[in-house]
Amino acid sequence: MDDEINLILNRYSVNPQNTNYYSTAFTHRSYLNEVRGRMESNERMEFLGDSVLSLVISTYLYKHQPHSPEGELTHTRAYIVKTESLAKVAQSLNLGNFLRLSRGEEISGGRNNPQLLANTYEALVGAIYLDLGLEQTRSFILQTLLPTFEEDIKKGAPKDNKSQLQEVTQSKFQISPRYKVLETFGPDHAKHFKIGVFVDDKLLGIGEGSSKQQAEEEAAKKALTALTE
Repeated sequence: MDDEINLILNRYSVNPQNTNYYSTAFTHRSYLNEVRGRMESNERMEFLGDSVLSLVISTYLYKHQPHSPEGELTHTRAYIVKTESLAKVAQSLNLGNFLRLSRGEEISGGRNNPQLLANTYEALVGAIYLDLGLEQTRSFILQTLLPTFEEDIKKGAPKDNKSQLQEVTQSKFQISPRYKVLETFGPDHAKHFKIGVFVDDKLLGIGEGSSKQQAEEEAAKKALTALTE
């Protein structure tokens, strides 16, 4: 494991025991196409880290927002763990510098790709959990992710386009919007999505992005504009 990664983790009182977990956390699947031997990408670890992250943030919000209803807690959690939020934290930790990528992914700017950075943060959370357990992982998350959102947690997270569209369509049509993938293109390691948002089978907006979440947000934004014009 890179000494610089070790130094970064040590700042947050994370002292790795099994370095193999962290090596996996920084291995993007594109890298496996260019190396020999049995290796694992960080996708499974990202899956685990996502669940641990959700548990830690949910517990924190439950304790620190004792009067918030379930819907508000869900909205705040989604705001905190969205791709853009996790990517911002990953950038502040310089995690992109340590990613093992294919040459093609490197050239296409993978180290600064928000989706890859967010995935890497989740994978690192998974690695810490496997290596050191839940309490150490909770401490790392609370130190790296939560400080950015202290004001949002106190005042309530701003509503994103999808949340606003949900409220508008429920009020106007008594129905929730439905999102549908219209097209995907690009290589497996750099997928691009085109998504449409529908109400009663009527297309209200189309969005594109490097993740479904990003494309849905863009589609919702366009739908809101169409409904309020």
